[in-house]
Amino acid sequence: MNDDTIRLVTIGRILRRRWRLLAVLAVAGALFGYGTSVLLLPPRYTAEASVLLPGQWEERELLTQVDIATSSAVVDRAADALKWGVNGTELQKDVSAKADDGNIIKVSGTADTPERAQRLSDQLAQQFVTFATRIAGGSTDPAADTATEALRKQVAETNRRITDLANSADPGQTVEGVQARTELEGLRTGLQDAMKKLEEANPASAKASMVVMGPAPRPTGASAPTRTQLIGAGALLFFLLAVVGHLAAARVSRRLRTEPEIAAALGSPFLGTVDVPGERHGHRPESHGARARLRRLLGTDVRWDVPAPQRSGDEAERRLRYRRVCARLRDQLPAPRRLLVVVPEGDEVARLAAGQLVAEATNDPRLRVVEVSVDRPIVPDRDTESGALAVLSAGSWTAAELAGIAEACADGGHELVGVVVAGTVRARPTEKTADRLSDDATLTFAVHGHATGDPA
Repeated sequence: MNDDTIRLVTIGRILRRRWRLLAVLAVAGALFGYGTSVLLLPPRYTAEASVLLPGQWEERELLTQVDIATSSAVVDRAADALKWGVNGTELQKDVSAKADDGNIIKVSGTADTPERAQRLSDQLAQQFVTFATRIAGGSTDPAADTATEALRKQVAETNRRITDLANSADPGQTVEGVQARTELEGLRTGLQDAMKKLEEANPASAKASMVVMGPAPRPTGASAPTRTQLIGAGALLFFLLAVVGHLAAARVSRRLRTEPEIAAALGSPFLGTVDVPGERHGHRPESHGARARLRRLLGTDVRWDVPAPQRSGDEAERRLRYRRVCARLRDQLPAPRRLLVVVPEGDEVARLAAGQLVAEATNDPRLRVVEVSVDRPIVPDRDTESGALAVLSAGSWTAAELAGIAEACADGGHELVGVVVAGTVRARPTEKTADRLSDDATLTFAVHGHATGDPA
């Protein structure tokens, strides 16, 4: 895995062999997302009100109105009108505005309840229209509005006086009376035309009549991110982190996978590879305790980063491999040939291979099996053995762990005479799953350095 590219088959292997762990982590991520939605990001609701701007507006003018709608002047007035105990600065983050088609400015307010969001949006729209109308009127001073209204009243009064003068003129048909009434009507027309042209000359006054297009609809759902989205995002995040973590751990793993690397770490020659019939996903270590039960429950007691076992030949072919290893030992060692078979503790495949090797040896050489802890390796002192034979599976141990086993053998006075690497294979359907041992085999095991029997 260190030098291999990540393929879909690798991802599929993780999903097949770690689906329980991935499911538990996804549930944990969902709970994390739920907690985030409750403590850090509670549900928020957004209401939106529309303000119509009559007349012709350029794009830059619309953008200016958007900035005015969310300006501090408008938001401060909305905060004062709502009386929620928050100022405009605190309310600024909960309001927004945007220009829409048809000269419409949409102002939005966000709050923790639909009712408050609706009130905020409506109040913001009203304050925006009031403030924008005042600006478009030519002055932000209320006195300017009063002066404009006084001017209109003065024009109306002048028109009334003109009417009175026209009525009080000589009602006869004299040339002077007709001429006076004509001049007064012309004066009235000129005054009205002047006022009309004055209003048309000020484009701001033509655009000042903004209209709020009804109250903001009350929101029926929370705005993003919703609680459901946070729960889904948390589950997906934890799931992806678990998959990436598996891939990263496999890439930085220092476990030795090839026979030359294993032999070099132990400092002894490589004698051969033997096969152990096993389950599709390999043997599970026979360990007990709460931690072991938890590992079995989550499926972490089975290696995921090793390929599925290949289909092997028949039992005769597998036994031939063991006999060839025994023959190499006979050729290498002088009589009497007694060896200590060292198996790393927890390596179930190596333990089964060592048992099969003892059966095939038929007391020549005589083999005594001991399991050695890789954390604190201790090998029994040398008695009548001619050396030690290491049996282990590939991809399970690091160079430092194997070096510790080699040092333990040296401390016990045993010379490593060879290394046997065991691998898991799938037996043919016609074969029985139980290992077939020779009737005349003598199987001797020692657990944690204590032999159950010493072959004579």
